[in-house]
Amino acid sequence: MPLRGALTVPGDKSITHRAIILSSLADGEATINNYCPGEDCLHTVAAFQAMGVPIEIAPGRLRVAGKGLWGLREPDSILDCGNSGTGIRLLAGVLAGQDFFSIVTGDASIRRRPMGRVVGPLREMGAVIAGRRGGELAPLAIVGARLRGIVFSSPIASAQVKSSVLLAGLFADGTTSVTEPAQSRDHTERLFEHLGVPVMRNGLTVSLAGQRAFAAKDVAVAGDLSAAAFFLVAALLVPESDVTITGVGVNPTRTGVLEALQEMGAHIELLNPRVQAGEPVADLRVRSAPLCGVTIGPERIPRMIDEFPILCVAAACAQGETIVSGAEELRAKESDRIAAMALELRRLGAAVEERPDGLRIMGGRPLEGAVCQSHGDHRVAMSMIVAGLAAQGETRVEDCACVATSFPGFDKKLRGLLTPSGQG
Repeated sequence: MPLRGALTVPGDKSITHRAIILSSLADGEATINNYCPGEDCLHTVAAFQAMGVPIEIAPGRLRVAGKGLWGLREPDSILDCGNSGTGIRLLAGVLAGQDFFSIVTGDASIRRRPMGRVVGPLREMGAVIAGRRGGELAPLAIVGARLRGIVFSSPIASAQVKSSVLLAGLFADGTTSVTEPAQSRDHTERLFEHLGVPVMRNGLTVSLAGQRAFAAKDVAVAGDLSAAAFFLVAALLVPESDVTITGVGVNPTRTGVLEALQEMGAHIELLNPRVQAGEPVADLRVRSAPLCGVTIGPERIPRMIDEFPILCVAAACAQGETIVSGAEELRAKESDRIAAMALELRRLGAAVEERPDGLRIMGGRPLEGAVCQSHGDHRVAMSMIVAGLAAQGETRVEDCACVATSFPGFDKKLRGLLTPSGQG
């Protein structure tokens, strides 16, 4: 059955985290519209509520009464970021500049993920941080301090690392600069500018001076392109599909998935372009099309890091060979996404060769329904659900509760496009 109709997707998870953090640190009240209601972002809300920030949660909007840069209070208990790497790493940057003690942690997955990449530069700025394996792993115990600006060259292109250091830079004496080997997503810089915080950009270097205060301002969050990608691929793979996803963020640091799909043969129209809270937004219309394999090298990975699982599904259904390289960072996500996608696509009959830094997928084999696992990873779960649409026979994906971390109601949206009315 084809997918037809129009739908919206949740607000961008990355932007929502940043909007909650910066609105909490601003002076005055702000409304965050179209926020991502996933568990990850609600953990960030709870962390700032625990530090004395009044945040009212309502359908489709958050109301934040900012406490200013120096208005947070010491939390009574450990701050739990759940499954969110963005939450814990960005929060570490904020906590590093406070005049109190805090402990921040997350679920079992987060406690396995590398934290040294933010702990190192934050310590260089003057923060006192303890953690497992010398600060390499959470929980992290942070004694806030008077910070000083640093010139930091990040060994990896990571928006989480860059944003953690820049957020700490708000509280620091002098200027803080971060240089990356390639440009990562720039949502933090755009939101700083939307809120009137001056940011200097010079090539791959971003700098800001320590701030005394900044004013709150409403934020309309763009629809999440990472969430939209599941519907884009589903519509491409299921014959006679025609789907429009409205109000999706098309930030150029995130559109690697669109470019890869177009290179594979997809026809995706960007309609009604506009700007929301400094972010480019458009409506995306996609119709089913035959796809061909592509080569995706390391220079393209930072702009499509979260879309890797669903691109693997597209590659398995495409004619010819797809090779992904330079993606070793994917082994340190909610799951080892390289190993997880190789294993699960093989269950459906795809020919997949796992490599240390990526995959080789020999597309064109018909997929056969099977029982698949999510590996506790929301993006793997949703990708395998889409793969099931393209497979012959029944596919069952087990342990899908993790989908709620980013996209509550994903299955309902998908079913809505499969009904005659086609309204997701």
